[in-house]
Amino acid sequence: MPAPERIPARSLTDTELLAQGELTVRGQIREASNAVLYCSVASPDAPGRSLSCVYKPVAGERPLWDFPDGTLAQREVAAYEVSEALGWGLVPPTVLRDGPYGQGMVQLWIGSPADDDGDSAPGEELLALVDGDEPGDGWKAVGFAAVGEGRTALLVHADDERLRRLAVFDAVVNNADRKGGHLVAGAGGRLYGIDHGVTFHVEDKLRTLLWGWAGEKLTDEAVAGLGALREGLAEGQGLAVRLGELITSAEVEATRARVEALLASGRHPAPSGEWPAIPWPPV
Repeated sequence: MPAPERIPARSLTDTELLAQGELTVRGQIREASNAVLYCSVASPDAPGRSLSCVYKPVAGERPLWDFPDGTLAQREVAAYEVSEALGWGLVPPTVLRDGPYGQGMVQLWIGSPADDDGDSAPGEELLALVDGDEPGDGWKAVGFAAVGEGRTALLVHADDERLRRLAVFDAVVNNADRKGGHLVAGAGGRLYGIDHGVTFHVEDKLRTLLWGWAGEKLTDEAVAGLGALREGLAEGQGLAVRLGELITSAEVEATRARVEALLASGRHPAPSGEWPAIPWPPV
């Protein structure tokens, strides 16, 4: 009889490698307010294969009075799960796992090797300050900003579908800190959002630089994505169960309510006026 054919072992996906690989700390990103460690994660089944990643241990988190429940790491993973359910791939692969300093969030590092100094500033084409009262073609106005010596300039962001998806995502997760430095360009024109530790609050906390579409109709793509979220967030469905492992039941219910409100209005939300609408500092 012929020898049985050997079936090659399946390679781990990036997400599986982040969760199962050997995590080695390479350095610290010191500009962050919480502990953020730059790491590599090596494959247990493919010698030589590794990924660069960010590890944020829970032990390095500073307590936040207005986010007393759960951890920043859990909310970061919850944001990734919502991004995946939308189908837009807005958040880099993110897992919750043990590491050298205990349990924490591990997220795929986005950028080229030249970016490995921790600089994740967005491209200049996404945000700008302009003179005058109008944003100009291809831009959306956010608001006026003081630029020194009694002068103001109009803060604008690009009228870019990638940013528009992020604006919808941020409304769903109730992102309280969408800064310019949290927009990261990846290969092939991909745009990612990072740093989602202050999300999912039961009260309206939305603070963002992406207000340019406020009050405008949602795109058909956004409505379809929100419809998929509605199904996934139904009691007992996969997304609802997974989020229930990461955030409180009240926060899961509030997420359902935000999705329903967006679908009912069919429009991008506008600032409530009850909470500062722009994060500080904005970059």
